[in-house]
Amino acid sequence: NLYEAAKDRLAAGITMDATYEEMKEALESDEAGTYPGNGLFLVPWKCDAENEDKIKEECKATIRCYPLNVNEAGMAEGKKCFYSG
Repeated sequence: NLYEAAKDRLAAGITMDATYEEMKEALESDEAGTYPGNGLFLVPWKCDAENEDKIKEECKATIRCYPLNVNEAGMAEGKKCFYSG
């Protein structure tokens, strides 16, 4: 069914716990632009407008909201921001 296929594509396209350099490399090599590809990165993030602007400038990435069932409570606990540390 189409819904299940879409859920599977979404799940397959999420990279968990990548470093900033890994994400940047994937975006620069256009690895993330292939379909289906790992174009979504679920990483620990300290909400900071200045850093978000730097990320947009450096690699054209933008912040997105992830489905709640993927972004579980406590999953970033004990982890540092993948960009600012």
